[in-house]
Amino acid sequence: MVGRGNSIIIVGGGASGVVLAAHLLMSSNPDLRVTLIEKRPHFGQGMAYSTLLSAHVLNVKASGMSAYADDPTHFARWVLERGFAKPDQGPFYAPRSLYARYLKELLDDLVERERETGRLRLIAEESLSISPTPAGVEVVLANGTSVVGHLAVLATGHDEQPGAFQGHAIRMGTEADTTLDPEAPVLLLGTGLSMVDAFLSLEQRGHRGPIVAVSRRGLLPSPHRKGNPIKLDIADIPLGTELSYFVGWFRNLIRETQKAGGDWRDVVDGLRPFNQTIWQNWPSSAKRRFVEHTKAWWDIHRHRMAPEVYARVTEAVRSGRIRLVAGRVVNVEANGGFTVKIQPRGTQDIETLRVARLYDCMGIARDISRTSNGVVRSLLERGVARPDPLRLGLDVTAKCELIAADGTVSSKLLAVGPLTRGTFFEIDAIPDIRVQCAKLSKQLLG
Repeated sequence: MVGRGNSIIIVGGGASGVVLAAHLLMSSNPDLRVTLIEKRPHFGQGMAYSTLLSAHVLNVKASGMSAYADDPTHFARWVLERGFAKPDQGPFYAPRSLYARYLKELLDDLVERERETGRLRLIAEESLSISPTPAGVEVVLANGTSVVGHLAVLATGHDEQPGAFQGHAIRMGTEADTTLDPEAPVLLLGTGLSMVDAFLSLEQRGHRGPIVAVSRRGLLPSPHRKGNPIKLDIADIPLGTELSYFVGWFRNLIRETQKAGGDWRDVVDGLRPFNQTIWQNWPSSAKRRFVEHTKAWWDIHRHRMAPEVYARVTEAVRSGRIRLVAGRVVNVEANGGFTVKIQPRGTQDIETLRVARLYDCMGIARDISRTSNGVVRSLLERGVARPDPLRLGLDVTAKCELIAADGTVSSKLLAVGPLTRGTFFEIDAIPDIRVQCAKLSKQLLG
């Protein structure tokens, strides 16, 4: 793949796209051309960092949020230099809007640096389709024009449209999220980090009505605490086993660590460098069982809340401001509001709720073939790409190359970030995305 082409189009100018562009432009190749296409008016934000609410903070402390894989303290220094944090204040969980500002400044610096070289081009427009051509690729835009290059990388991030109870549930902060009576009852579908964001948004708006949050297990994410990740070697980890064996090994490791005075976080964090390798070595049966039965438990331990946010949310639960329900929604009927029937976990009972609004807080696990993203849907419909076996994202190789419906590996179409989670699984957070982008940049440019 090295030296195959110098003109690279990145479709998606959110965090993943900006981070990839930054890594590519570390190259000294004067013939390199990077085109970054984003349909939103602002580059670098995407869905994750477009919020302006100060309570919406990063779930990773500043020391872990650098955009550069080879400069892990870049963001932490940026925060200190601008006075947003103090050197002696301990872990700093920055507002997500501040991280959007960091990415904007990073991109602005790249634009200024490359102004005379012409190596970077930004296009604020929606991409409709991507097609391989004999010489490379062509990206058709909504304004009727097209962009051509040697290869294209999809970096479109998470699906912006709701997937749960389509037509009834909406996403917080979208156009459908219109003014709501402050006393109105609300149902939040999900109890993870997206639910936490929704609750904080409602609080900011002065909402006072009852809030019910439902998920299969009704579990809240755990808080971050200072710890000491255990040291593991790849030889210590039982790769390629069935899920039950691996879970048994993992639980024993936690018990041993706790007996030695450690914390379960030390095990989860010590395992992090190997998560993608573990996933890729599991048989398909283990992957499927993990997604269906173990992922919810893993998510609340792996994807944790900033301590101050955890305190705020648990107090809301304790006081009855939020009611957590372990169960499933079996029916939604729209009638000037919504009548929702919920079956609590482990029972045959049905609880009926009357709510004014449903918010989809189910996170990212959905069927990629039902995506609302037009360019991704176009690739799937034409067979240029296919879903991964679990339909978590697009099917890609370990080198991020798209795999077509007939099994052909593309040499011109690639993907990074959440779209590749079927192959990499843990690829939603900046610490993982920046490593993926660094590897891909070296792979493409040599």
